[in-house]
Formats: sequence, C-alpha cells, structure tokens
Amino acid sequence: MAELLTPQSLLEMMEGNRRLTLRVVEAFPEEKLFHFKPAEPLRPFSEMVVELLEIEEGYVRGIATGEWVLEPEKYKGITTKQALLEACQAVRQRTRELWPKITTERLLAEEVDGFFGNQPQTNLSRLIYALENEIHHRGQGYIYLRILGIEPPPFYVR
Repeated sequence: MAELLTPQSLLEMMEGNRRLTLRVVEAFPEEKLFHFKPAEPLRPFSEMVVELLEIEEGYVRGIATGEWVLEPEKYKGITTKQALLEACQAVRQRTRELWPKITTERLLAEEVDGFFGNQPQTNLSRLIYALENEIHHRGQGYIYLRILGIEPPPFYVR
C-alpha cells in the first residue's frame, strides 16, 4: 500500500509552493517589494518573505538535527530583490541538504521547540504550519500586486 504523505512528497509540495512564492517576489518592482504596504499595521512583502526563511531554516534544522534555533537578525540586512531571491535559494538549498535526515519517524516525533511557546507538537505539524504560513503571506503578496495594478503569476503553475 502506498503512503499518502512521505517525507519526499512533503518536500515536493514545499518546493512547488516556494517556486510560486519566488515568482510573486519576482513580480514586484524592487522599491515596492521593500516599502509598499497598503495600510498599517501591514508589512512590506519582503518582510513576510524573510519570516518564511527564518521559520523554514529554524524548523528544518531543528527537525533534522535537534538544534532548535531561530536567527531573527540573519536576513534583516537584505535590501535588494536579487539578495532576497538568493537568500530564498540558499535556505531551500540547506533544506535539501538536511532533508535526508528527516524521516517519517522524525516527522511524527512530538517535541518542544520554544519558538512559539512551549507546547509539544509533531514535527509534521510544524512543517504544515510553515507551509500554511507561506501560503497565507503569498496570498497577501497577490493582493499587494493587484493593488499596485500588477498581474500576479498564475496560481496553478508550480
């Protein structure tokens, strides 16, 4: 019997979502990517993308190695679209390098990470949260682009 969700199929799902997020980043004019926000207290899309990187890096490293560390200042100096895209690629490359250590058993393990409180949760739940968070923020990026009069990339192309 085939498994419904495997570590490899989860990574492929994450990859498809990231490719779409990168196309949303590419659709923004550089100035708007870093400075446009339609209202307070919303953030520029670039800040949302940095949040995605921080969460992915912290979760994947924690799940793969047991080292639960967030580095909130690591990407704060990014000020160009190219640098943001390169950071996205670097984080995903590190995910690909660590991914062989992420087994079904590691995904099902319940742990405390300390990132968002001290409640234990499964590592699979963490990655699903990260994926949902990316989808949520990408949706905000789509709205920002439409407000700016820019046609966002097709949603169905992964």
